[in-house]
Order: sequence, then structure tokens, then C-alpha cells
Amino acid sequence: MWLPMKKTDASKSSKKLDCFIADSEVLIKEAQALRYHVFAKEMGAKLKTESEGLDYDEVDCYCDHLIVYDNVSKKIVGYTRLLNQYQAKQLGRFYSQHEFNLDQVLTLPGRFLEIGRTCVDPDYRGGAVLTTLWSALVQYALEGEFNYLLGCASITPGPRGFAIDAVYRNIDAKNIAPASMQVKPGIPVPDALRCQRDESGIPPLLKAYLRFGALVCGEPYWDEDFNCMDLFILLPLDQLKDRYSKHYMRGYQTNNEIEIAAVL
Repeated sequence: MWLPMKKTDASKSSKKLDCFIADSEVLIKEAQALRYHVFAKEMGAKLKTESEGLDYDEVDCYCDHLIVYDNVSKKIVGYTRLLNQYQAKQLGRFYSQHEFNLDQVLTLPGRFLEIGRTCVDPDYRGGAVLTTLWSALVQYALEGEFNYLLGCASITPGPRGFAIDAVYRNIDAKNIAPASMQVKPGIPVPDALRCQRDESGIPPLLKAYLRFGALVCGEPYWDEDFNCMDLFILLPLDQLKDRYSKHYMRGYQTNNEIEIAAVL
């Protein structure tokens, strides 16, 4: 039976950054505090857990929490949560189903892994943390024999609103899902919040997903609480098996790793 990566002994690690599944309530709460800082303090999200200085919801207790840990500063600097289809069955849904009708997507043959709440400490942005996180995420997905990554990629508004049409003009046609994989948002972006000129651009994380072949599966969902629009993305993992060498999976520097860093 496959098991997710475990925490290494930081005192024996020669690396500045390690990435592993949080294995204690203390680490999970520290990750939720990072989420709160990024989503509430930076992005202005309205969270029900604001009084605690944490971001968490009912999905958290079903997930694996993948963290990037700085062995020098002794803190969590990057994060994403992982919900596989078995955990989602226990929960009763994927998180994305709160925002989108996924009926067509979930009929695809294979195993699904959902990613969400991805964030990086503002003092650590620039490539290394996301590269470390992405490497471990792909290792988790491929070793777990999942066939698809799915999730929501958030885009914050510019001063005039959400430039949906402009964003889609910047997405290559090969990254637009066919009709058979389209999803429907529960709450489309209201016309009053749409604008024509793109003032926010495509976020680095979404650029990375698109670079590796992710499909954007339809119109975005308007998340009022998080003040953003969410694009549903689906990434078939079979193509990543060819792009990621065994050296990369073991943490060595390769052209693939440089390629990731270049788009972050």
C-alpha cells in the first residue's frame, strides 16, 4: 500500500527547504495560520474563523496537508491541501463541487486528486518554494497512481473588476477543455463586476499549471467571500510521467525544475 511522504529529521537534513505531509496538529494549525495571513490579511477574504487567526473549514479534517518547511527559520513557508477521491467519498464531495457542477468531469475513467488553498509566505515568493511544493505534489500524485489533478485557480480582480474575456484571450486554445469536460459555475461572475482590460494578469501558479498542460474547464465561479474568481482546472497526469524524470522526483536540479521556476 502506498503511503505519502513523511517529515524528515530537520537536524539531519542538509536542505534549507523540505516538503512533507504535516504530521501533527501543531503543524496543521501553523499551516492554517499561513493560509489566514495570505487569504484574509492579503486578499481580504471574509473567513468565519477570523477570530482565531486561522483559515480552516470542514474539508480540512479529511485532507493531507502538504507543507514546505524552512529548516533555518523553523517555520512553514508554503502549503497546499490534498483531497483524494477516497477522502472525498468520506466527506461526500470534492471541495470544487461547492462551486461547480463536475458531473461530466467525474465520469472520466481514473483516480482524482484535488488540490486547494495553495499559498506561499510573502517573504519567500520568487520560485524556490513553489518549485519545492510542486515537485512534492507531483511525487505524491504519481506515486499514488492518480490520473488527474483537479482544483480551483483563483484570480483576484483589478481596480475595475474581473477581466474574464481578457484572461481567456491569454490562455492558449490547447488549454481550453473540450465540451465533454466543461463544468458549470454555481455563481457566475456578475456582469456588474466584469471589465474589459486585464489589470491583474494570470497568476504565476495558474501559469505553471497551464505550462504543464492543465485544462481550463469553462466559465469562472465568483467567490464573494474570497473576493476572487475561480477557474476550474483539470490536469491529466499521464503527460507528467513523461516530463518528470526519476532524477527530478528525487529532488535533483533538472531542466524541468528550471522550467517551473521560470514561470513562477
